[in-house]
Amino acid sequence: MSKQNDQDPLAAAQLDTLAVRAGIQRTAEGEHAEPIFATSSYIFSSAAEAAARFSGAVSGNVYSRYTNPSVRTFENRLAALEGAEAAVGTASGMSAILSAAMALLRSGDHVVCSRDVFGTTTNLFGRYMTKFGVEVSAVPLLDVDGWRAAMKPNTAMLFLETPSNPLCEVADIAAMAQLARDHNALLVVDNCFCTPALQRPLALGADIVVHSATKYIDGQGRCVGGAVLGRQEHMDEVVTFLRTCGPTMSAFNAWVFLKGLETLRLRMAAHSRSALELANWLQCQPGVDAVYYAGLTDHPGHALARRQQSAFGGVLSFRVAGGQEAAWQFIDGTRLMSHTANLGDAKTTIVHPATTTHGRLSQAQRDQAGIHDSLVRIAVGLEDVSDLQDDVLRGLAAIG
Repeated sequence: MSKQNDQDPLAAAQLDTLAVRAGIQRTAEGEHAEPIFATSSYIFSSAAEAAARFSGAVSGNVYSRYTNPSVRTFENRLAALEGAEAAVGTASGMSAILSAAMALLRSGDHVVCSRDVFGTTTNLFGRYMTKFGVEVSAVPLLDVDGWRAAMKPNTAMLFLETPSNPLCEVADIAAMAQLARDHNALLVVDNCFCTPALQRPLALGADIVVHSATKYIDGQGRCVGGAVLGRQEHMDEVVTFLRTCGPTMSAFNAWVFLKGLETLRLRMAAHSRSALELANWLQCQPGVDAVYYAGLTDHPGHALARRQQSAFGGVLSFRVAGGQEAAWQFIDGTRLMSHTANLGDAKTTIVHPATTTHGRLSQAQRDQAGIHDSLVRIAVGLEDVSDLQDDVLRGLAAIG
């Protein structure tokens, strides 16, 4: 057999090929599609083998709280797409962030977190991690001097999402990674809005990537799940937390996410094209005061997004003329878009961030994050853009 034939065909494969082929471990049945391993536990051939697996002396399945072949296939495939040494699947996107924090932080550590993150992420760090003796500072995403000034001798982690939710602000991942390295801290990037199809934070210097697989990785709003990715040494700690505390991804959800990964790049390209078209159109509509989307040439983060992303993603937000009442009238006036807080779906979704995704924040926190009462977020799906434009016009017409 030639040396060429001995090589791993995925060793230098492109993203589309990895999305379909990476991580597959076929059983003796020779199945083509990945199976769902719906089992809680596994049979050991002997007491000695059971002891060796439980201790970690030999690899193998032990209990589906932290070892399941379906979940492992998803983890391996997503790791291949992100360029990570390892990945850990979790029960949700928030459990991914929690798992990374609990595994990699300790009492007395300091975290610097962007103000411009999902509202629940703000609560996780500011309300709950502080109960365990973790100090947290919140700074504006784009204030590099603010990040630098917030660093302390005990700073252990920097956390941000880019593009941000819902204003689509764009952080310089490479610059933030350098800041983290200068202070022996870890940079954690929430890559939910872009996915590895559009952005690979680890290649830009980040240490950890987290995902809500619920969003674009699934792509059709079917399942809840998350993932943490990075170096093996860090993922070993996350697995230990998972094994102990159990925020586990189900085998069925992992299988659904595997199917989502197969079409991820194609969908992200379509979402991005439609969102850009809709954002440009929105800028010209009477009654729309401002549009936030990094694909717009006048967006402050446009040039940076062009450098570190391959496209601009499917989420945009805009402010209607008026306050909360006008925003609600607009949303209630639409008839096609789904009024739900989820995103990353084939169906376009619409939501009022100030009273939903960021509703548990104080008014001061929302003001600091730029979450205005008149702000509306649209996650553009796979419908024809002209139909979405018609629905926006219905919403604008409903504003009294």
